Amino acid sequence: MEPPKIVLASRSPRRQELLWNLGLQFRLQIPDEDETYPEAMPVRMVPAYLSEKKAMAVKDYLKFDELLIAADTIVLYEGRIFGKPADQYEARQMLQVLSGQIHEVITGVTLLSRQKTLTFSELTKVYFRELPDEFIGYYVEKFNPMDKAGAYGIQDVIGYVAIEKVNGCFYNVMGLPVSRLVKELKKFGLDILSHNPVDAG
Repeated sequence: MEPPKIVLASRSPRRQELLWNLGLQFRLQIPDEDETYPEAMPVRMVPAYLSEKKAMAVKDYLKFDELLIAADTIVLYEGRIFGKPADQYEARQMLQVLSGQIHEVITGVTLLSRQKTLTFSELTKVYFRELPDEFIGYYVEKFNPMDKAGAYGIQDVIGYVAIEKVNGCFYNVMGLPVSRLVKELKKFGLDILSHNPVDAG
């Protein structure tokens, strides 16, 4: 039986890079941007809910031999969700709040084929050192992190100088818990550890 072909429901270049680094070939099927969720929903459940919502938005475009990967990532601090900042001012505000604190990064992932659906989430704790306002201003101006939850990318310079420790999956902070993903893909017939996945794409 041939392993499924991969479809990624994300415009995130980080997620695309991570799948390429796994050796996976894939096509993109971008869902409409709708990241609303019920106000009463527990915040740690939001990423899984949104990943399912993205998957459902594009499921009708899925072919019988394809497997869809959809994901959503949030930054969480003291019960408050830090999504993508609307502008540079909000980005600076977010980083000023996160400076010197421990926050959580949660990614929800939905895998969907014509036969079944599986959703999971992964949590990583990130330890930020205190950041001078001058550095925060420089980072926001130079790297323009408006497409990143929490207004930062761990793969950017801020990850080199500001993150003291990560408790959990590093790649989860980039937007995709790769090790867990590999484990869950096996349930859909794609065993990355047993063959060259490039041939499956």
